[in-house]
Order: sequence, then structure tokens, then C-alpha cells
Amino acid sequence: MRGDLEWGTIPNLVRDAAGRFGSAEALVDSNRRLSFAELSTAVDNAAAAVVAAGLNPGDRAAIWAPNVSEWILAALGVLAAGGVVVPINTRFKGDEAAFVLNASKARLLFTVGNFLGTDYPSLLSGIDLTFLERTVTLDDGAWDDFLAAGAASSSAWAEVDKRIEALRGDDTSDLIFTSGTTGKPKGVITTHGQTLRVFEQWASVVGLRERDRYLIVNPFFHTFGFKAGFLACLMKGATIVPHPVFDVPSVVARIAEERISVLPGPPALYQSILDHPDRDRFDLSSLRLCVTGAAPVPVEMIERMRREMTFETIVTAYGLTESTGVVSICRPDDDAETIANTSGCAIPDTEVRIVDDKNNEVARGESGEIVVRGYNVMAGYFDNPSATAEAIDDAGWLHTGDVGTMDDRGYITITDRLKDMFIVGGFNAYPAEIENILLGHPQVAQAAVVGVPDGRMGEVGVAFVVPRAGASPTPDELHAWSRERMANYKVPRRFYVVDALPTNASNKVLKHELRTRAAANTED
Repeated sequence: MRGDLEWGTIPNLVRDAAGRFGSAEALVDSNRRLSFAELSTAVDNAAAAVVAAGLNPGDRAAIWAPNVSEWILAALGVLAAGGVVVPINTRFKGDEAAFVLNASKARLLFTVGNFLGTDYPSLLSGIDLTFLERTVTLDDGAWDDFLAAGAASSSAWAEVDKRIEALRGDDTSDLIFTSGTTGKPKGVITTHGQTLRVFEQWASVVGLRERDRYLIVNPFFHTFGFKAGFLACLMKGATIVPHPVFDVPSVVARIAEERISVLPGPPALYQSILDHPDRDRFDLSSLRLCVTGAAPVPVEMIERMRREMTFETIVTAYGLTESTGVVSICRPDDDAETIANTSGCAIPDTEVRIVDDKNNEVARGESGEIVVRGYNVMAGYFDNPSATAEAIDDAGWLHTGDVGTMDDRGYITITDRLKDMFIVGGFNAYPAEIENILLGHPQVAQAAVVGVPDGRMGEVGVAFVVPRAGASPTPDELHAWSRERMANYKVPRRFYVVDALPTNASNKVLKHELRTRAAANTED
């Protein structure tokens, strides 16, 4: 096994891939095609530009952009310069992105001037960004000017080699922000060594191969697109093919044009392809490997993927940002029922248990909280020791907040979520965070959000709102207001304006009752 002990750091992986795979195609994006050797040189140039821009080892640089080749070069360049990458969700509004920038103390931001009609820098206009010193747009001449400054500095190039040599496996590689029950996003600290070891295991278990062609639809701002995406490709010699937006016509056309063999994603992605009326017009016979999860997976969907398409390997996996993205994976030879109904077993050399509320392991088949221990557990939350102590106990077990069972094989099935999180099309949505935003509405006194099943997205949010005295907001008004202030996957699908929320004797909102009411009324 190649892994963190051999590569040590992500920049070493990039250079090693150049040596092992050389002239093989590493990256395909729009009109850009780079070999592994050319990619390594481009990363060195980006790193020199980062050094010339004044970023010091350990400083944070944020990236707020879609899946494009410049994202990869910026991220790998920051890492080679000894910096820490802070990905930002492209669906975030200005206030949400500003929170991540300030909480991470990011000095540098890479973003785009236009993506799906949104001017990202303008979303930050007028917001106090305490630590941010420079913004570089990736989709215009600013990126070229940024690179040119690095290329012209011989001292910056020399400094890059020194910084790569000085990096160690336990140095922080990235801060990916995730929300929790408090509604306050927290930056998960992950190291170079953790990332390399976890995703070498992931890539080996799922069967990623040299010369595979990997269409990365999962966003780079998420562990799935970043680490199980282009970093895994560098480990195994697969070609990276970024795809900025998922829509079925463009995806199936890209699969046919680029002879894509690997297509991971949430179940909604495959269901949309299977049900697309023009699917048969495209040659999808190159498809070989699918890795899915983050939502319920129907057995019939798996059987259709095998019967109607050419997938040889279909596996499901489970993880969270705090576990470096991976806790468990099914194996390629598992049957459809196992793949659909479980999230696999622990990745090698890690431990997973199901425990009761006293932290005692329960019997196989009994329900409890899923806890994880091993090299995949985060180093902690950035600048938040109290939240770290709540998440990781004294024995090193990460408490996931997810409820599940484990069978005699060690395979886990997720049955509920202690934190009330729900997953919209593969994106984690946290009720407390959404409720906090809704409480900013001038006519809202109380708000409660729950997730309910949805045939297309897996789950969607439903909001119950109690208006302030004398106010009478309408569901349409609340929906429009929310769309302006939060990422679209967070926006509740339905709003109900109610006189009061159901509570227990301790005045805690009875979310289970709201879920029942929401599920009973399925109108849009």
C-alpha cells in the first residue's frame, strides 16, 4: 500500500504522480489537457504565485468556486506553499461565505466573477472581512496575472521547494466547515497524513484504477469531490475530469465524449440518468465504477444500473467531515440488498461501534449512536476546543450523532440522526442553522425545521413558523426571503405558518410530531 508513510504530504503525492504516470493524461477541463508531469509543473507555478502573494506556512486560503481546473491548481498550489485550504460552498450567500472567511482567518480568497449568473465577489460587498487581504478571480485575467507574478519570481520558486521539504504529515492540510446543532459552522482540522491514508484506502477498496477516467460531479468544496475526487485520481493514476454543474444532458454527453469510467455521486444523480428519456442516444458503455451514499439507496435502482447500464462495481459508503470523509464502505462483491440497505463496514485499521447513551457498546442488531476511532478522526475543530471535546471523548471516540445498527458482519445501517440533520441531494442541511436564519425575518417569532423524504432529492426541509404579534407572513414571502439569504439546498421546500409549535413539558419542540404532520401533507 502506498500511503501517508510513503508520500508524507499532498505536495509529495503530486510530484510522485508526475514521476509514476508522466505523460498520461491527468486533467481534462474545457480546452485544457494536462499530463501528470505538466500538472505538477502547473502546481509549482501556482505555489510560487501563492508565495509571492505573501501567504506564509500555516496561513489559510479560501476557494469559493465551482469544479474547474483552476480550483485544483489553486488548492494544490496553496498546499505546496505550506498553506491551508478552506473550501467554501458555491451555494452559499455572502453572509454565509463571510462567516467561513472570518472564522478561518483566511488571508487569500480564490473565487469566480460569474457562475450561474452569480458574481461572487459582489456578494461580499460591504461585509467586514477582518483577515482577508486579497481576492483573486479564477475566470478572468486576474488568475493569469497572479500566476505571472509567481513565474517571474525566482526566489518564490526556490521557496516552494523549501516549504515542500519542510511539510510533515501531521501539518494541517485543510479546514472544511460543517454545521452542527448550534447552527454555528465549525472548521474541521484535517492533516496531510490523514487525508492520504484515508483516501488511499478508499481508492483501493472501491477499485479505482490507473487510466480510469473520473467525471467529478461532486463539488470540490466537499470531501467527496476534493479528496475522493481529484486527490484519489493522483494516487491511482486516473484522469481528472471536473464537471461544474450536474444536469443530465451535459453529464451523459461528457461521459460519451470523454469515455468516462468512474462516476460517483448521490443516488439522485443515477436516478436522474436512468429516467432521462434521451439516455439511449448516448454511448455510456465506458461506465464501470459507481460509489454512492448520503441518502437512501433503492435496491431497484442498483439492479437497474447493473441491468440497463454497464456498471461492474456499485458500492455505498458513509462518512462525515469529522472522520476525514469516510467511516465505512461496502465491498465491490456485496449483493444489491447489502449495498442498498447498509453503509458497509469500517475502513481498514479503524474502529466503529454502536453505543448507548452511557457509551456502552450495544449488542449486534440493537440501535445506538455510531462512534468512530482511528486515524480518520479529525484533529479537532479550528479555534473551538469546547466543541472538539464534545465531539471526541477521552478515549478518542468520535461521536457522530448518527443512530444506527451493526450486523454480525460489522456492516452498519443508519436509521436516524441524533442531530436532526437531513440530506438534500447529497448536501447536509442542519435545522438549527436554518432556524437561526429564519429568526432573522422581521415577522418571525419562532421557527422549527424538519427533514422529510423526497423522491428526487432524498430529503427536503419543511419549516413551521410562528409569526410575531400582529404579523402575517405568507409561505411565498418566507420562501422568497429565504432564497435570498441561504444556499438553495437549505431553503425549506414548504412553509407552514402556525399559531404555536408543539412542545413537551421542558418546552422542547417535538420535532417528531412536526415530521409526522409534514409527511402527512405532501403538497408542494
